[in-house]
Amino acid sequence: MVALAQMGFLIPATLLMLIGGSLADQLGGRKVAIIGHVMASMAPLFLSVVVYLGHLTFGMVLVFAIIMGCAQALVTPARDGLLALVAEGQIQQRVVQVSMIQFGIQMLGFFAASFADQLGILYILGLQFVLLFFGAITFIKLKVPHTAPDRLGNSMFKQVAISMAEGFRTVVASPSMRAVVIQNCAMGVFFMGSYMVTVPIMIREVFAGSSAELSWVNIANSLGLVTMTFLLMRMSDIQRQGRALLVAQGFGAICLFTAGLNLGFHAFIFSIFCWGMFGGIAMTMSRTIMQQQAPIDQRARMMGFYSFSFMGSGPIGALLSGIMVEYFGPQTAIIISCAGMLCVVLIVSSRSSLWHLDVREL
Repeated sequence: MVALAQMGFLIPATLLMLIGGSLADQLGGRKVAIIGHVMASMAPLFLSVVVYLGHLTFGMVLVFAIIMGCAQALVTPARDGLLALVAEGQIQQRVVQVSMIQFGIQMLGFFAASFADQLGILYILGLQFVLLFFGAITFIKLKVPHTAPDRLGNSMFKQVAISMAEGFRTVVASPSMRAVVIQNCAMGVFFMGSYMVTVPIMIREVFAGSSAELSWVNIANSLGLVTMTFLLMRMSDIQRQGRALLVAQGFGAICLFTAGLNLGFHAFIFSIFCWGMFGGIAMTMSRTIMQQQAPIDQRARMMGFYSFSFMGSGPIGALLSGIMVEYFGPQTAIIISCAGMLCVVLIVSSRSSLWHLDVREL
């Protein structure tokens, strides 16, 4: 059921992420981001009403997840495509800053969620609604240029289809972006599935934890991400971004592997924290590579493919993790996922140009 609930969120993002990126290039990222944020704010409002009326069921939770997944598919590529317009030529530094803010606020969100048992779910959902709606207001106030492509003779559906096809050809033609997409798919299958399904079940089954323990583990992961992005902000730009990405993925797999050894709950939290630190490097480097190599008029589409490769493989990872937990238990499931990720890192390192990518040569 945990896997199904996570798939309810991830599948709409899988199906609509590329469409969201194409719409952002066609209509403007600001407009699409506003629509997505308003839609996202309606999801917790809907669930709050359901809880208040006493009609909460697993089906209602799935509806909530589907609405959030659709909103995510619109907001993510639109927001990432807008970043380059306000980066002032410092894309890597802006990606690091945005990541730090994103994961820092996420950590505060997990902290708030840890009080769900004491405060009640209505207060948490109410806070989520207010913050998401506030996000729509910030995009309304954002002033960015947008030049619509010269395809006015085509229907919107045809424009989106042509736009998606162009984006696909651009990704396939770039060895570096193609390699990033491949490792992103592996991260979605092996890491996202573990994080969204295996880790929560391990907290419950192995450590007899509840929502409070789950929140502290999520906070540890976000704190690792924030810590690393803060360190990256203090450093000069990394030149060999592909190498940093692959090394971070490899060490991240090792950290998650130790989390599956049941060395105690405090050791488990520390492993998740270290996993988050290496995840901060991997996410920052992969997003930067895509931003730097994407054509200016296709940035939202390229970021849509970037998010699609990660979010789109998430449902597969969630289902796979659920099956492995069912048959082997959560600890063995984590160890298998780590082994799979390490294999992909080694293959991409030896068979692609990502290891030798140097930003000074771009």
